[in-house]
Amino acid sequence: MFSRILLVCLSLSVNSAASSLSCRWITDGKFRQHSENYLQLLDTMANNSTNSTEDDEVKNTFPDHLYSQASKASAEDKLAFTAQVLNETSVLFEEDHSSASWEENTVENFVIVVTKQADELRSCIGSHGHKKKNKKLHMYFQRLSSHVLQRMGHSAEAWELIRKEVQFHLMRANKLVTSATRTN
Repeated sequence: MFSRILLVCLSLSVNSAASSLSCRWITDGKFRQHSENYLQLLDTMANNSTNSTEDDEVKNTFPDHLYSQASKASAEDKLAFTAQVLNETSVLFEEDHSSASWEENTVENFVIVVTKQADELRSCIGSHGHKKKNKKLHMYFQRLSSHVLQRMGHSAEAWELIRKEVQFHLMRANKLVTSATRTN
């Protein structure tokens, strides 16, 4: 009896670990489609924005070490990290962006697509992914809000810095998802 229970538990844990591979959102190409969509929307925002070269403050704080740690994690943890990046991005873009020269419809579509992507990735992870919020990543995005947006008065220049930073985050996060589907 005990061995049957152990076998069932082992089977469930193996299936749970492989869930990222069998995630229909990823395997059906929807993840790639949505990623291309939100990156295109960010490019559209760049075309409607002022150019700024004052991004040293943001670049010096980019959390490379967090992405390095995530790249060595399990497939499930990579998806959880990516879902968190997407959630944090969505929250950031819900702040006052009226000074940016972006069309409201473009920003709304961007937030919708990013939120959908995060929700679908979380559904691939299952119940385990909700517990894996990275506090350092959360603090990093809070610093973007307070040190860039708020200090620069939510100006067009501040939003362009954020747009560039978020674009880099989303490209890095996409690589994590790709590596998660290849390694497991």
